[in-house]
Amino acid sequence: MTGATGLIGSALIPVLKAEGHEVSRLVRRKAREASDIVWDPAAGTINLTAIEGFDAVIHLAGESIAAGRWTAARKEKILRSRSDGTRLLAEAVTRLQQPPRVLVSASAIGYYGNRGSETLAETSAPGTGFLSEVCRAWEAATQPATDKGIRVVNVRTGIVLSTRGGALRKMLLPFWFGVGGKLGDGQQYMSWISITDLCRTFAHAVRTESLRGPTNAVAPAAVTNAVFTKALGAALHRPTVLPMPAFAVRMLFGEMGEELLLASTRVIPARLLASGFFFKDREIGPTLARIVKEKL
Repeated sequence: MTGATGLIGSALIPVLKAEGHEVSRLVRRKAREASDIVWDPAAGTINLTAIEGFDAVIHLAGESIAAGRWTAARKEKILRSRSDGTRLLAEAVTRLQQPPRVLVSASAIGYYGNRGSETLAETSAPGTGFLSEVCRAWEAATQPATDKGIRVVNVRTGIVLSTRGGALRKMLLPFWFGVGGKLGDGQQYMSWISITDLCRTFAHAVRTESLRGPTNAVAPAAVTNAVFTKALGAALHRPTVLPMPAFAVRMLFGEMGEELLLASTRVIPARLLASGFFFKDREIGPTLARIVKEKL
C-alpha cells in the first residue's frame, strides 16, 4: 500500500488486517517497519524484487489538494504526484514475474467537475477544470496495468468524513464556536462518504472480482451544502447562521475555493451498489452525529 500513513491509509490498514490480510507499506523515506518497502516516485525508482509476489496493490499516495492556494507550481506538484507515481507503479507491476491480481488506485469525484444538480454515475462524461484534469491523468496512468490484464479499480472518492483529517476536521473548530455556516448560496451538492464506508469500499474492491474500472465511493444520498451545514450544526448543537458569501470564498482561497468549496457534484455509487456493497452510513444527519460523538 502506498500512502499508508495518510488519512485513508492509516484507517484502512487495521480493516484489512482484521480481514486476515498481511499489509506492507510502500514508503518514500526510511523504512520504519520490517515489512516496509522504500520507493521514490519523484525519481522514478522502485525495487521490483521487493514488490514481487503480492496479491493486491492499493495506491493512495498523492500531494494534498487542500494544503494551500493553487499556484502554478503547486498545481504542477499535485498533478505530477498523482500521474507520475501512479504510472511508475502501474508499469512496475507489469514487469513482475508474478503480477498482483488487482491494482486498486485512488481517484476522486473531481473527475466530473462542477455539474450543478446533474446526477452523475461512472459512465458520465468528465467535467472541466483543474481537478478534472488531474483525475483524468491519474486514472489514465493505471492503463499499463489494465493492458497487462491486471484488474484495475479506480476509486473515485467523495468528501471523506472523519474527525482525524480532511474537510470535516477543518470545519469542526469554526462550527464548534458557532461561526460556521453555508458556503455561497448553499445549493451546491456535496457527495460524501464516511471513513468507515470508504475503508470498507477499498477492502471490497480488493476481493470483488466483478468490480473494475472507475468506481464512485460516495454515499447513496448526496446533500446540498445548506443541508450538510444544518446537519453538522445539529450534531454539534451549535447555530449555523454565519454564511460565507461566494465572493469571500474566492477571495480567500482562489481557484481552490471555486473547485473544492463552491462546485456542485451530485454523484451516485452505481457500480459499488451493483457489485453488492452495502453502506453502513447512508444519511448525513445520523452519520455526522455518530462521528462527532466519537470524537467528543
